[in-house]
Amino acid sequence: MQHKIENKIKSVGFRRIQMLLLCLCILFLSSTCDKVPYTGRNRLTLLSETTLVDMAAKEYKAMIAQSKVVKGTSDARRVEEIGKKLASVVERMQKHHRTTGSIPFAWEFTLVNDPQVNAWCMPGGKVCFFTGIMPFCQTDDALATVMGHEMAHALARHGNERMSQSMIAQAGGLITALVLDLEGPEQRELFGQAFGLAVNLGALLPFSRSHESEADRLGQIIMAAGGYDPSKSYLLWENMAKESKGTNVPLMLSSHPSHQQRMDDLKSHAPIARRIAHQYQSIP
Repeated sequence: MQHKIENKIKSVGFRRIQMLLLCLCILFLSSTCDKVPYTGRNRLTLLSETTLVDMAAKEYKAMIAQSKVVKGTSDARRVEEIGKKLASVVERMQKHHRTTGSIPFAWEFTLVNDPQVNAWCMPGGKVCFFTGIMPFCQTDDALATVMGHEMAHALARHGNERMSQSMIAQAGGLITALVLDLEGPEQRELFGQAFGLAVNLGALLPFSRSHESEADRLGQIIMAAGGYDPSKSYLLWENMAKESKGTNVPLMLSSHPSHQQRMDDLKSHAPIARRIAHQYQSIP
């Protein structure tokens, strides 16, 4: 009797694995595989960009409703003016590369009264700067460095790619747990912690660092095509490094490259960015 019960449990586990594999196959078949503009890196996105943009727009609206939006100041005007100028570059880049699966951006530029040193661009072009980052953006080149970097994340569809990677990792963990036939909540919790750490250090964090480096390079091209000086972009991170006073997280555990690595990469890539930017400056 016990033997029959064990076989039934294993049969149920096998059917679950089959269903998970079938779901993964459906996701892959419905996914988009194309190349990131300029870098040529292959990317896999499992989610509909339209769905992601709709989700981002709702999140942006809710966030703005709860925030203190800054209007009419010189900083607010600079964020919008430089943002609009670089937005036209991003759209020219999309047109030039005929980006697969892209949808028109609905740009909005907002400055929020918040001490965090942060800025972001959601899928679809909702851009937000926090007042905490503005002391590092005293020059237009510095502000364009941040703006170009954040827009590059949206252009390269890093948000979609990261969510897709997380979905695959979660599915992989669930399948592995079923294959190992883990029993009891303690075993499953320990496995989940170990698997999560291994995936983060071995795949997701390096992918995130590659996204940040890619956004740095793309951002330099965007700012150069918009008329700003990419050779000045490293100064932003130099100032941030001084402010952080050696509090960098070890690279293995960080989702961002180190300040020094970032500055070195930006210095070496600036002439390349300026040369490539010419093709995006006057597309009809």
